[in-house]
Amino acid sequence: MKSLKTTLVVLTLCLITISSGFYGTKSVLAATKSRFEKLELFNKVLFLIESQYYRTVDTEKLVQGAINGMMQALDPHSAYLNKDVFQKMQEDTQGEFGGLGIEVTQKDGVLVVITPIEDTPAHKAGVKPGDRIVEINHESTIGLTLEQAVEKMRGKSNSKVLVGIVRAGVEGVKQYTIKREIIKIRAVKSYLIKNNFLLVRLIQFQRNGHKSIEKAIKRLVKKAKKHGGAKGIILDLRSNPGGLLDEAVDISSIFLSEGTVVSTEGRDPKNKEIRYVKKTGFKALDLPLVVLINGASASASEIVAGAIQDHGRGIIMGTQSFGKGSVQTVAKIDDIQGVKLTIAQYMTPKGRKIQAIGIKPDVIIEEAEGEWLDSNKKISRYIREVDLKNHLNATIETKQEKLDREKREKKERIERTARIKKLRKLKQSKSEGGDKDYIYKKYEPKSDYQVLQAVNYLKSFKIFKELNK
Repeated sequence: MKSLKTTLVVLTLCLITISSGFYGTKSVLAATKSRFEKLELFNKVLFLIESQYYRTVDTEKLVQGAINGMMQALDPHSAYLNKDVFQKMQEDTQGEFGGLGIEVTQKDGVLVVITPIEDTPAHKAGVKPGDRIVEINHESTIGLTLEQAVEKMRGKSNSKVLVGIVRAGVEGVKQYTIKREIIKIRAVKSYLIKNNFLLVRLIQFQRNGHKSIEKAIKRLVKKAKKHGGAKGIILDLRSNPGGLLDEAVDISSIFLSEGTVVSTEGRDPKNKEIRYVKKTGFKALDLPLVVLINGASASASEIVAGAIQDHGRGIIMGTQSFGKGSVQTVAKIDDIQGVKLTIAQYMTPKGRKIQAIGIKPDVIIEEAEGEWLDSNKKISRYIREVDLKNHLNATIETKQEKLDREKREKKERIERTARIKKLRKLKQSKSEGGDKDYIYKKYEPKSDYQVLQAVNYLKSFKIFKELNK
């Protein structure tokens, strides 16, 4: 029997060599043989479980578990999509879907909130970036895949879900009862600040978002004419989790006249896909521009910020972005299941990679909750791409580069911990009593410290321009 199996493997290898033609090299043969050996190992383990495990097992469940493990070994964004998940993949980019309204990821097997999307049930309930979701309806989330956890939080509109959250600085698990809704995201919100400055907040990159931005700018420019005219634009991408790539290109094209918006680098660096600025359509090129980002600005947000920064069109302000610069595609296995697979990574117009790095602002402005910065700094708890287990690096590191990076990251962690401790002392009354009951407040631009700093920059734009001549 053993010799027959060996003969079959050899015959298969011979057939592969013959049919492959120019691929018939020793290295390919070695790699193919190695793959057969590993598959044989898998079959042996599966046979041992089926024949010796103390209970009868579901072989299909075991195989699906193995596939899930294989996908998780690649990176945090590649995943196996079973029948239920595969059918619902199209919901997220339509601007309307059932759920809580949070962008989540996994770190060390724990579900972590990247950002609650503004005006959604989770946002109104007080869920915050960095919160760890450890329970859903009193069931532990440990061991669930990201897709499985997300599926548990979804449900019929108006039904309720109990979410158990662990938050830094707050003792124990805090339970949130959140009512699910059909999430209708208003992609763009706009305000006129101090009569002359346009604040355009993009909540998510969804279909026709660029048209909404166009309408908002035209409306605010018209309104500002009564007070001497518009003097600058603030594009707010803070806590924007991303969305459609086409919208990132269309929105960048509003503020850029020509050139590259973004390119992608796949397995073969020579094969690059380049997306260019659209030369037609609405343009807002004459007004000075500030783009606001933070640790929850991801993916498409980073593409826009990187394009504006590389073209020198505006100033990027805020804090370093999330660092989600990898490209995923959904590939069908058959009609009912598929895989989400990382196939490339994004690069800015100047060839800078975003993955696990993010966009660093030209001017770093920390968040604050009031007029007095020293006593009102927020303790930001953003989880960035680089914090995720098994995250993809932008490049293949040398041994020395890895040592340097680990040393740098350790230093940053120490500094961040020290900063958080200092801020907690400034907010001693809050830390002693834990977080007070959260009360949802409507967003007020006039009390937004980062927006006010952006306005200050735009006011002095002409001076900066003259100094840089």
